[in-house]
Amino acid sequence: MRYDLNLLPVFVTLMEERSVTRAAERLGITQPALSNALARLRVMMRDQLFIRERYGIQPTQMAQDLAPVVAAALAKIDEVVLGQQTFDPLQAELSVTIAPNSYVEFVLMPAIVARLREQAPGIKLRLTPFGNDLAETGVISGTTTMVLGRVVDPPDSLVVQHLMDEGLACVVRADHPEIHDRISQEQYERLKHVNVLPPGRLRVGLFHALEQRGIRREVAVSVTHFLAVPEMIAVTDYCATLPTLICDHLAHDPRLKILPAPVDLGTFPLDMAWHVRYRNDPAHRWLRSLVAEVTREIAGGTSEE
Repeated sequence: MRYDLNLLPVFVTLMEERSVTRAAERLGITQPALSNALARLRVMMRDQLFIRERYGIQPTQMAQDLAPVVAAALAKIDEVVLGQQTFDPLQAELSVTIAPNSYVEFVLMPAIVARLREQAPGIKLRLTPFGNDLAETGVISGTTTMVLGRVVDPPDSLVVQHLMDEGLACVVRADHPEIHDRISQEQYERLKHVNVLPPGRLRVGLFHALEQRGIRREVAVSVTHFLAVPEMIAVTDYCATLPTLICDHLAHDPRLKILPAPVDLGTFPLDMAWHVRYRNDPAHRWLRSLVAEVTREIAGGTSEE
């Protein structure tokens, strides 16, 4: 039987999104075009594959059985084809989608973009959010080039590389009436705090670290991005507990002062993950090397390939 390989990425995306609309958006095609592709998939596979329900679509049993087989087949094809290619960053013309968490977007992405402009000016970069669900980023299907953040319990289809470990420090306004050169645990617990909601895994890690050490924290405001923190702290007597590299950026703001946390809150990891099909892709290998190099330079430590 003859198979249309162009339809297989459509199948994988529909499996992940469970929505024709969202799948079309991720693939960069119109909804009618995706519906047409789904119709051809059904004919090719001789099965409905997806059943429309009130809040999306659900895969049939055959679709569930096909999913790991199709993903493995695409990975093997990519491994053979891409492994034969060479990559010249100066001449490359391609689009890359990266899903960084908000920490990476703030701390690393500007330097990564600057390095790409110097070494691979033809690469166009698109950033997509990295939340708690890896499937939503597109990295599990391979439509997203890589994710940068804390990767917990990855599926077998992902390769994960540890980039660095990051610590935590505190931020208060420079003329805070109570806090001077250090912050005690008693003061920390008495103050109200600004909490950053994403990235989700970091939030869990910080709350867990405080709980392990028996430290209480009253959260007065929860924001959705690190960029909102300095404005909140500058006009209140609140405190924020943030990654040290973000604190390094904020240290240049005369309205703020950076202090060590009242106790050692440990570290949290930063990882880079990508679909196994890209393992031997020359362009992807080059990009992974660039990201690791930038991370080493910014963190002042070492990363392992």
